[in-house]
Amino acid sequence: MPIATVPSWLRRAVPDGQGLAGKDVDDVALVAGAAIGALDAVVRRQERWAGAWRQRLALSAAAVTARQGGRIEDEAALRDAVLLTRPGDDVGPAGRMFLAWRRLAITPVEKLLTAVSVGAVLEDLGLAHDDESVGDLTDDLSQLAASGGTTGMMTGAIAIVDRRGFGRALGAWLADALLAQRLGWANAVPLLGTEAALGSRPGRARGSAMAPPPARIELETDGAKGLVAAQARAALRAIDLSSELERRADRLLAVAPKLRAKGSDAVVERLLSGDAIVASEKIAGMSDRGLRRLFDRLVEFGAVRELTGRPTFRIYGL
Repeated sequence: MPIATVPSWLRRAVPDGQGLAGKDVDDVALVAGAAIGALDAVVRRQERWAGAWRQRLALSAAAVTARQGGRIEDEAALRDAVLLTRPGDDVGPAGRMFLAWRRLAITPVEKLLTAVSVGAVLEDLGLAHDDESVGDLTDDLSQLAASGGTTGMMTGAIAIVDRRGFGRALGAWLADALLAQRLGWANAVPLLGTEAALGSRPGRARGSAMAPPPARIELETDGAKGLVAAQARAALRAIDLSSELERRADRLLAVAPKLRAKGSDAVVERLLSGDAIVASEKIAGMSDRGLRRLFDRLVEFGAVRELTGRPTFRIYGL
């Protein structure tokens, strides 16, 4: 299967923030549809490395969410917060943002928009909510999912969370979930959350009083154009990342038969299915020393990268 590439005409046609003036929203939506169509072709290939791809996009989305929330954690710090925290311990507010976006990437799409899932995401993003507000939100999303075009569905998701005061990060999460549901994907691909240009409207912090929703907010034409263009840019970046990770995954799979260590197959599968592995990960049948030696060999082969640059607490990934 050839590595996915973006046609040059499509890359030129996707507008940046400064290129929207004078463009009709339907024209921008047409270009975005082409970008999503190209992304759909990548998703439907169901490559072995798709889990790593989606989780890497989730990490990028979490870093954008953290910056929009006024936090200083970058992708490396978010990865550390989740991977270096012992199971059961709190990963902190920024780490929970990564967990929210990773939830989008790994949860079967049919379970993403349930009350349980949406409530968990609100909790991870630190947004105040109660059972009634979660139920109302999921009801709105069900109606939106049954609506017409994908553009209206995406802008509708943003408008719903704006109206309820939940913030744009949640709107991006929900819009990505709705898109995956509409296209029949098995798992969602984090897209809008990776767009810093999407803008941020902070939601109610957890613990703050639940206020009645403000008057209905409809996205104006310029706002809708901006969202559609952001989705198109995000789709192209996701395709570019898929090409990069496919080359790395091919290298890993090429050297895999040379690995003799017990448990090496499990390590290769973990590298293909997730963002990264900490060097102290517990792998059945493999000692800590054996795992470190395996990673050293994979790095020598050029099959994986050490992602931290540290002499200790090392983390490896495609």
